[in-house]
Amino acid sequence: MTIFQQNVQLQPYNTFGLEAKASEFAVFQSVEQLKAALNQRVDQPLLILGGGSNILLTQDFDGLVLKNELTGYQVLKEDNSHVWVEVAAGENWHQFVLTAIENNWAGIENMSLIPGTMGAAPMQNIGAYGVEIKQVFERLSALEINSGEIHQFSNQECQFGYRESIFKKEAKGKFIITSVVLKLNKQPEYNVSYGAIQQTLEEMEVSDLSIKAVSDAVIRIRQSKLPDPVEIGNSGSFFKNPEIDKIDYEGLKAEFSSIPGYELPDKRVKVPAAWLIEQAGWKGKTFDKIGVHKKQPLVLVNYGGGRGADIRDLAFKIQDSVSDKFGIILTPEVNII
Repeated sequence: MTIFQQNVQLQPYNTFGLEAKASEFAVFQSVEQLKAALNQRVDQPLLILGGGSNILLTQDFDGLVLKNELTGYQVLKEDNSHVWVEVAAGENWHQFVLTAIENNWAGIENMSLIPGTMGAAPMQNIGAYGVEIKQVFERLSALEINSGEIHQFSNQECQFGYRESIFKKEAKGKFIITSVVLKLNKQPEYNVSYGAIQQTLEEMEVSDLSIKAVSDAVIRIRQSKLPDPVEIGNSGSFFKNPEIDKIDYEGLKAEFSSIPGYELPDKRVKVPAAWLIEQAGWKGKTFDKIGVHKKQPLVLVNYGGGRGADIRDLAFKIQDSVSDKFGIILTPEVNII
């Protein structure tokens, strides 16, 4: 039986720590409970919450909030090279990364300490330090809200892009992801050339490379640059790194010689949003109870008692500022509600 609560405070359920109330709230711990909750739902807006690490609540939610607490995982099959693991959508992403490491399942160690749940991972096509989930993704199961039927989505059907999937485009708001199948490696293929991983491994005096060592290095890097949401409200990277045409990048390079860029296969260049924001003068700026993090300008923060609408307005000002200075439009990674 699904228990519905009224006027529930959502502050504990979002990593920004923002106050906002849901007119109705319920938790589901099985697909049957999810179906029952949807069957009882009247014609009202619906919000699915996982870890609450990728949302910005700018007002009370006049509708039904369903919190995904589907947990558990199982090995479906394995061969000499790979293991296929089905993971419930409510599982904490980082905790499963640690589970994979304990079992010597490789492929996701570079994505250690990314906040959120397993179900949100393919929606965002999460990635870090040269690795994206699409590289180990096999398929997922999702409940279609209108029909109550379970559908399977393959890697190709998810239409993965940079922090993109079909669930942020034409399938947005139509499905609720219930489980994800990952194809993990029994023999590691280390990716330590991105960012400061190699340097950090040397600082840690790692002589015998392992997936745990890579994970530990990534955790150390992330903890040194990113604020802990338990201490300072935030949702990690607020904006995507923009991708621009190579000719436009070369024009910017002529004017801003230090602008970094990473060439992509399609004659485009990815420019770090953090650099753009810092050059526009926003790094470390505080505005009463909110601001831009002092170490990582890609992170907007709530120092306590901040309002979601104010953080949204700050994000808009940063977008305008970067656009005015560089002619580049920053796109939020965070879902603004």
